[in-house]
Amino acid sequence: MKKLILLFLFVSIFNFGQNLSLDNKIGDILLNKNATVGVSVLGFENGFRYSRNADKKLPMQSVFKFHIAAAVLDFVDQGKLSLDQKIHLDRSNLLENTWSPLRDKYPNGGVDVPLSEILELTVAKSDNNGCDILLKLLGGTQTVQKFMNSKGVKNFQIKNSEAEMHKDWSLQYKNYSTTQSAVDVLKKFSDGKLLSKRSTEYLMKVMLSTSTGLNKLVEQLPKNTPVARKTGSSGKNDAGLTGAENEIAIVTLPNGKQYAIAVFVSNSTESNVVNCKIISDISKAVWDDFSK
Repeated sequence: MKKLILLFLFVSIFNFGQNLSLDNKIGDILLNKNATVGVSVLGFENGFRYSRNADKKLPMQSVFKFHIAAAVLDFVDQGKLSLDQKIHLDRSNLLENTWSPLRDKYPNGGVDVPLSEILELTVAKSDNNGCDILLKLLGGTQTVQKFMNSKGVKNFQIKNSEAEMHKDWSLQYKNYSTTQSAVDVLKKFSDGKLLSKRSTEYLMKVMLSTSTGLNKLVEQLPKNTPVARKTGSSGKNDAGLTGAENEIAIVTLPNGKQYAIAVFVSNSTESNVVNCKIISDISKAVWDDFSK
């Protein structure tokens, strides 16, 4: 019993020291920044946690495409959908004036593509049209909410599609998560508590191939570091306000150990470059802390 108590005290003191050091570094990064920044870190093997504004419900923007993709793959696991099934593309689901590599690839529509291609473009390239096609297949955002609720995911809400958010800036605030919720759902995902083994491995591979946001979480990490991630960005409104510049990820260290990280930069009047550098610098600080 004494040995267990001493071990508990050692781990607690160790984590406190890490927390204090990391908190000081992140505090310096955020000094004089006009933004609300939520940060959560969760060590998978040692249970290490770091939190800053981790309980604030902040807009997700495209980070919610991870949750949507997971809900789609739950339908695949249940046999309600198949990754091989064909989805017809036309002008009704290839909207203009939105980020869409899918539309760029098939500008005239009139083709049938596999569900897997739409899901992969939605996650790895953050395709907005692909996102809304997936939501339509699911029967709407309420299906995603119900799935996440059933898995015990707290402080997460999804109400509106990409097309709806594009029409009304304020709607992004109804699609929210805390950063604590984000790292917790990534741990559930990694542990196979969201999806089947096959679907978990598939979505992890897609997230590892993400090509958006190269100036955020991965920018200062060693080259070829495995980072399974999802980005999100609102851009600026007419008043120069950034609603969200976000990223969530599972990072693998050289020793094979992993941690989840979520950084949400919200309601920022800083430039896009500064917003992204906040995420990049925090990511580097966390990496250095875990690499000690």
